[in-house]
Amino acid sequence: MNTSRLYYPRHTILWDEITLDDQDLAHDSEHIMRVYRWTVQLAADEDVDPDLAGAAALVHDLVNIPKESKDRSLASEKSAIVGAKILPKAGYSPQEIEKIIEAVRTCSWSRGEKATAKLGEVLQDADRLDSLGAIGIMRNIACAQAMRTRGNIGCFYDPEDPFGKERKDLNDKQYAIDHYPIKLLKLANNMNTETAKQEAQRRHRFMLQFLFALAQEI
Repeated sequence: MNTSRLYYPRHTILWDEITLDDQDLAHDSEHIMRVYRWTVQLAADEDVDPDLAGAAALVHDLVNIPKESKDRSLASEKSAIVGAKILPKAGYSPQEIEKIIEAVRTCSWSRGEKATAKLGEVLQDADRLDSLGAIGIMRNIACAQAMRTRGNIGCFYDPEDPFGKERKDLNDKQYAIDHYPIKLLKLANNMNTETAKQEAQRRHRFMLQFLFALAQEI
């Protein structure tokens, strides 16, 4: 990655310490950069230290546990553990690391926790924004393809009931479209900051347009 896209000297040092070996397209370096930019922007809006916020974004997805794994909810916890080991190399103090790691630990949707500080709120919002809108649609499809590649029975939708109107149990590990009611369409109403709430609503509307268009085509 071109490190000129990073805003602070410590971020450049930190990025050089990061290894992303097993990330799929939905959790690659570009996902991290999108979350990074939004986290720093939201931090400025919310009077949060943008240096710490950017560092949290860079280490928030160091460990990618497959979506279909029973341990998926532990991804943020494991990323926090790995992050704590490399943050000192970029010059972050123990006190700063504690704040960064707490934000990372609580950022995951699958973990189901509320952020415990403003730093965590801006990271959580930035990460959730990347699941919405046009990029969210692309990432959802990438996840579905990755699961299929790993040997799971993955499809875009159930041909008998594409939008799950009749099925009691939705399954987004099998059907990509099920991920919309299970998670994606809930995100806009679960943002912390005003800026993220506004952007989330715009992206939410775009996804609804996509689903409407899809319904006409299948």
